[in-house]
Amino acid sequence: VQLQASGGGLVQAGGFLRLSCSASRIIFRACDMAWYRQAPGKERESVASITSDGGTSYSNPVKGRFIISRDNFQDAVYLQMNNLAPEDTAVYFCSTIVRGLRRWGQGTQVTVSS
Repeated sequence: VQLQASGGGLVQAGGFLRLSCSASRIIFRACDMAWYRQAPGKERESVASITSDGGTSYSNPVKGRFIISRDNFQDAVYLQMNNLAPEDTAVYFCSTIVRGLRRWGQGTQVTVSS
C-alpha cells in the first residue's frame, strides 16, 4: 500500500487549502478512505472519512468547514479545508484499512497563522 499526501503549506487564518492523497497498490474503489491529523504534543485524531460508495463523515471541529471527496478514476482522495484556524495546524495523514490493518501515508504539514 502506498499513500502519498500533498497540498499542505502555510496559510493565514480564514484561508483555505486542498489536500490530495494518491493511492497505489490497493483496489482503491473498494476502500474506505480517511484523513487524520496530529498536532504537536497531541494524539492523532480522525478528521474526515469517505466510504467506498461516497458516504462521508466529519469530526465536530471541522464539520461545516472541511469537505472530503474521492476520485475513483484517479485513485485519489481530497480534503478541501476552508476557513482554516490556528487550531487546524497539524500534520495531516491519509489512511485506509487493508487486511484489517490501518495504513498511513507520510503526512503533509498544514500550518495556519493567526
